Amino acid sequence: MTMNIALITEDELDRLEEFLFSPAVSDEALDLIGAHGFMCALNISPKPVAEAEWLEQLFDGEPKWASDTEKNEILELLRKLYRTIGNDLYNDQEILLPCELSLEPEEDEELTELTTWSQSFMEGVFLNEEDWFGQDEETVAGLLLPIMVASDLFEDEDVREISQDRSLREEMCVQIPEVLVDLYLHFHAPEK
Repeated sequence: MTMNIALITEDELDRLEEFLFSPAVSDEALDLIGAHGFMCALNISPKPVAEAEWLEQLFDGEPKWASDTEKNEILELLRKLYRTIGNDLYNDQEILLPCELSLEPEEDEELTELTTWSQSFMEGVFLNEEDWFGQDEETVAGLLLPIMVASDLFEDEDVREISQDRSLREEMCVQIPEVLVDLYLHFHAPEK
């Protein structure tokens, strides 16, 4: 069974990015790269997260909507991005991340885009941490390791060791799209 849904277009992603960078949203709101990481986690999550809850988290509160039309447009684009990611995972397709799979920062960057993406992914995990780790903590933690390393959120000794080994760290980053499919299958297509 393939889901028949309209996938988000480049133009729509540009519109969404423009809104997420606008003064209408909190400075703490996720940008497009963060929103993508967050929605990957929401799609993989073993239990669904209510839309109102994830919107609150993504926007860090309620945006200052210019009109109901704008609100409906942006919410529909977010739903479309969510469904597009879900469709790729469901159909066992590797997710194309909206950033380089590297932790080597550009000259003017404090955080790499992949770190932003990974931190936002982990925000999605933390919404339902017990569900993610409750059944099989070791396997899930193992699968999440590349994202945990890229997120730079963990003080754990193993994660630190990998973070300090540049070639191992970069090797792990490249595995992230594959890891997303593995995590999705772990929760949504468990072996009988």
